[in-house]
Amino acid sequence: MRYLTAGETHGPQLTAIIEGLPSNMNVLAEEINNQLARRQKGYGRGLRMQIEKDTVNIVGGVRHGKTTGAPVALVVENKDWAHWTKVMSVEPVEEENEGKRRVNRPRPGHADLNGGLKYNQRDLRNILERSSARETTVRVAVGAIARAFLAEFGIKVAGQVIRIGEVEAVRQELPLDELIRLTEESPVRVTDKGAEAKMMAAIDQAKSEGDTLGGIVEVIVEGVPVGLGSHVQWDRKLDGRIAQAVVSIQAFKGVEFGIGFEAASTKGSKLHDEILYSEEDGFNRRTNRAGGLEGGMTTGEPIVVRGVMKPIATLYKALPSVDIDTKEVFTAQIERSDTCAVPAAGVIMENVVAWVVAQAFMEKFGGDSIEEIRRNYTSYLEQVKEY
Repeated sequence: MRYLTAGETHGPQLTAIIEGLPSNMNVLAEEINNQLARRQKGYGRGLRMQIEKDTVNIVGGVRHGKTTGAPVALVVENKDWAHWTKVMSVEPVEEENEGKRRVNRPRPGHADLNGGLKYNQRDLRNILERSSARETTVRVAVGAIARAFLAEFGIKVAGQVIRIGEVEAVRQELPLDELIRLTEESPVRVTDKGAEAKMMAAIDQAKSEGDTLGGIVEVIVEGVPVGLGSHVQWDRKLDGRIAQAVVSIQAFKGVEFGIGFEAASTKGSKLHDEILYSEEDGFNRRTNRAGGLEGGMTTGEPIVVRGVMKPIATLYKALPSVDIDTKEVFTAQIERSDTCAVPAAGVIMENVVAWVVAQAFMEKFGGDSIEEIRRNYTSYLEQVKEY
């Protein structure tokens, strides 16, 4: 399975084409729209979320609520396009409109300058329009379809915020459905009410100072069978693939599995997950410090992965920059921005992780229809049970 996205933050739409989905899989726009709505929520979001009410239009590959085996095409319209039709016109425009809303002062922390130099663009809007986190809208739509695929096999995906700024939430071991319920009720997607109030206060303070906050989000995938991924080549290791997907999210700068960087200060005898066996459950682990992955493969325990999001680089208290035309020092240009997008980033991370897990599942149990994959999966589970 693979997909590509296209579109700009102020263009007419965002588009994704997914290839390799099996036929006869349930796909409903309502389920995709639910994930899109989740992405738009969260304390600390900016004005763009009041403009866009994202909904998906499925324009290929689905008929009567089920995939046909053909590529699935998704479109999410940008409502703000109405105010940008001349600025973002595909067709040539009159000379006086060419420089409208031109960006010539790159923002520190963004792709503006690097992209301008790489692609030889004198208007940095040609870089920021595509590098914007608005692109994650359609990646969430793709992830929603991956979640629907995983749900066919009883695999669930959930997430929670662990930290915003200097405020850390107490991590609770909860059944996944309970975790989902509590985080959906929280403006900052935590289960710790004390931390919730402190996080919101920290966001308010940062906003009043014209600053931004980052944080840490955690994703859990439950019901995953043993053996997804592989140890035999570097690019088939599932933890490596998940890590790449996580840090591909705009503003993400780090990733860890299980106890993560804490492993550096933990002795091996206290780190590794003891192997158990019973007639009823087969092989399993006493703990899950590895985060459900060993040797690039799933262990059968839940996948637990955390991502670090830096503070958003667009500041209302703008940092110094250099004008690419005059080479003089100026204050960087300001684009509309959030104060904190960590809760929304958690939703994005859930969906990009769901895609990678679904992709690995399809590689392991592949077939052209959901029925064929189910037969392959059932046979494999029997093999594992008899091992």
